[in-house]
Amino acid sequence: MMSWNTLSDLLKALSGETRQKILLELFRDGKERTVNQVAEEMGLGQSTASEHLTQMKRAGILASRRMGKEVLYRPDREMLLSQLQGLIQLVEECCPPEP
Repeated sequence: MMSWNTLSDLLKALSGETRQKILLELFRDGKERTVNQVAEEMGLGQSTASEHLTQMKRAGILASRRMGKEVLYRPDREMLLSQLQGLIQLVEECCPPEP
């Protein structure tokens, strides 16, 4: 079963309109991007983009790797699928179908 903290992080990461736009853009092509690239593409400040990416990574939506001084972010398909499956399981267990 999904822990409360995991569920909370996932829902926070998916709740913001800006994070949704970032997520859709990253999943559109699956390419890695730096914070600065995300900031430029989304019209955000670097620190704002960094906060959004950190929240999404904490939720398991994104993975990152360091390359020199840069951190590259990419979609974490398997983790997101696992998180969503956990959410589906939670709903199925708590809320039986109507007769």
